[in-house]
Amino acid sequence: MVEIGNEQLFWERLQALPRPGEENFLAFYDHRLGAIFTNPRLMLIPLDDHLVHRGDGVFEALRFEDGAIYQLGEHLLRLERSAGAIGLALPIGTAELDDLIRQVCVVSKADEGNVMVFVGRGPGGFTLDTRECPHPSLYIVAKRFARKPESFWTAGVSAVRTRIPAKQGWMSQIKSVNYLPNVLMKKDAVEQGADYPLCFDGDGFLAEGSTENAVLVDRDGVFVVPELKNALMGTTLKRAMSLAGGFMPVATRPVPESELYDCREIILLGTSIDAVGVVRYNGRVVGDGVPGPVSLRLRELLVADRKAHGQPLLRT
Repeated sequence: MVEIGNEQLFWERLQALPRPGEENFLAFYDHRLGAIFTNPRLMLIPLDDHLVHRGDGVFEALRFEDGAIYQLGEHLLRLERSAGAIGLALPIGTAELDDLIRQVCVVSKADEGNVMVFVGRGPGGFTLDTRECPHPSLYIVAKRFARKPESFWTAGVSAVRTRIPAKQGWMSQIKSVNYLPNVLMKKDAVEQGADYPLCFDGDGFLAEGSTENAVLVDRDGVFVVPELKNALMGTTLKRAMSLAGGFMPVATRPVPESELYDCREIILLGTSIDAVGVVRYNGRVVGDGVPGPVSLRLRELLVADRKAHGQPLLRT
């Protein structure tokens, strides 16, 4: 027979459980409790929150370092748009949410890290009916930043075409917590012996990576952004387009897979990687087989931009 526990047994066993990765979770906020905590063993989400069992929620991931947070306003705007697209109201206003995110980062005491914001339909049951959830949920987590070695950028990475199709239509424009396709893309890439996956839409055009946007420098030296009909516009991509426009032509158009074999550079863009060059795609060498000048310059510009335009965590 399975033991029937009481409240005391619950907390004793919870505290004694192995907690993989707990050294990386530095601080979290739970809107139900109205407080910030630093013990990762207390970081629990109700199983009946639709965020968990239905993927009914949205999220954002941001980066902070040296006492400042980067592109907070842009991320909050996208969070609000994603929530609105699925008829989910934020439980608090964006000004209060802005302040809470900064506080969680400060409490983490980390020199650099990532902070993740989750908004769910909330707890209330296990059906598909959103009416059983009286209040939306909000969770904020600050975690340690996994810094990559410099060789990540100087040596470049490999990518493959994933067998998982791109998200379709309006669902691809929402940063929802339903990341099963993204998880399977990454798993597929690893199984194929590559670092990153690239997915394609139903017409055979490049869409995105599992968590990264992909762009290329074509044979004419144009910075080409795939038409994002079935991909999410990343905050890093949006900033990279502006920065690249300062030194080269930028265009948005459909990108067939054949062009990836004949371009100068393929570049992945994301919050945690800035810009990194793909040196092999589907086992074939890209460009000169080393990260190209555009990927290297973009990375420098993005790092400088983050330092120049990060917003202080502590308001003066």
